[in-house]
Amino acid sequence: MEKADPNANLFDQNALEGLQDTLPAWKIVYKDDMATLSRTFGFSDFVAALAFTNKVGEAAESANHHPRICLTWGEARVEWWSHSAGGVTANDVNMAKATDACFES
Repeated sequence: MEKADPNANLFDQNALEGLQDTLPAWKIVYKDDMATLSRTFGFSDFVAALAFTNKVGEAAESANHHPRICLTWGEARVEWWSHSAGGVTANDVNMAKATDACFES
């Protein structure tokens, strides 16, 4: 996994709207006026959801870019944003794609 770029530029509103084509399963969610990428993944049980979050954690650690993960029975919600930029950057898009790959594997 390539390391996240600490100088990645914040996406403007047009770029955020264009993400729907690139990441159709992800939603733009605003938290404290900051855009985040959010997706909820469903699983058959807690063990499968936990295994997925561990895969995402490994990818995040490898890239040195970390999400918020909310784990519960049969479900994991993953949110990506760049704290230093104050919203969504290319790092988050790359990590959302990596998260999708973790889910598909």
